[in-house]
Amino acid sequence: MHPRQEITEMFSTFVELESGRFSKWLIDIKLRRSIQNCLESSQEVSNSENFWALYWYKHWQEQSHSLARMHLSAYLQEPSYWTAKKTIARFTHSQYSLADYFQMANAEIETILKNFNPEKSSSLKAYATMAIPSRLKDILRQRKEADICTNWALLRKVSKKQFLEALSQAGLSPTVIVQYRLAWTCFQELYVQNQPGGTKALSEPEGQLWEAIVNLYNSERQTQLTQPTPQCTREKIEHWLTQAAIYIRAYLYPPVSSLNLAISEDDATTTFDLPDPSSDSLIADMIAQEDTQNRQNQQFQIQDILLKAIQNIEVQSQEILKLYYQEGLTQPQIVQRLQMSQPTVSRRLIKARESLLKKLLEWSQETFNISVTSNLVKDMSTALEEWLKVKYGKSI
Repeated sequence: MHPRQEITEMFSTFVELESGRFSKWLIDIKLRRSIQNCLESSQEVSNSENFWALYWYKHWQEQSHSLARMHLSAYLQEPSYWTAKKTIARFTHSQYSLADYFQMANAEIETILKNFNPEKSSSLKAYATMAIPSRLKDILRQRKEADICTNWALLRKVSKKQFLEALSQAGLSPTVIVQYRLAWTCFQELYVQNQPGGTKALSEPEGQLWEAIVNLYNSERQTQLTQPTPQCTREKIEHWLTQAAIYIRAYLYPPVSSLNLAISEDDATTTFDLPDPSSDSLIADMIAQEDTQNRQNQQFQIQDILLKAIQNIEVQSQEILKLYYQEGLTQPQIVQRLQMSQPTVSRRLIKARESLLKKLLEWSQETFNISVTSNLVKDMSTALEEWLKVKYGKSI
């Protein structure tokens, strides 16, 4: 296939699914005409896919150009499809179909573009191949938690950023949002997690607690709200919090339909005989090779960062780490060995882990341009624990 024809197809074709499997490629006529015009405008233009990916990314970044986004959406169809196919193979008893997962992955392309940094990753597709599965995994976690927990548990554990973004996405005005936020802040401050069955089973606040929340809100509104507002009732605050929980669920995981992605205007599409994206291709091989190299480089970077971080912590803390992970001593045994108090040993062990985890999280943020979430901290903590066991088992 001629290089320019291949570039045209990369940036103008979309996957169509049928009966839970790949059906065919669809060409968007408008996008094909757009990329052809660009290619024909100068014979000296590069035929490199990376060149055109960065070209459209720059247009999207500077102007949020809808045409540029559609070209990039077409370009990232393959990693979205592969992610969906791997996910459904992993969760064989899931309620979602391949089309559902594919749609979820496509919905994350805007976020992938926002987080992509061409100065740190030369290939948008290689970055998307790593980032889309991570985003989808996080979405499924959020959906599971949002589905099974009560409204009150959800309001307890949601972050301020998520809370505000959910309300903003729901279309609430800034004036209403600050009232919702104050009601939520009062609820969080007074609602103690003492319910049986863990946070997922948290029940609705009772009479005295509602009274305390209402009183706190009516007291705080005089200084926390910029505009004068009348006193609030229990019914009003309960309505706000219940409605906020609905908005948060919709924000954390929007409803999924099994409809294929709408990809054209005025049905300006035609079918095109291209390979199934799940089959081997030169592009797939190149991405796989680059991805493997990236993972190896990342492992070396993590190893170097953690070893340096260990060298920078206090000598006694290093000794405690060795005794705990290398010799397998318990904290009481370490107390006897080092003649230190139990609180000191516990504090130094926790502080050493936190110091290493902080370095690991900082590296993740700088490398992948991702924000620190509770799920990320949990995953990194588990990875750090495994790394410490392996490395001290080999005697650092």
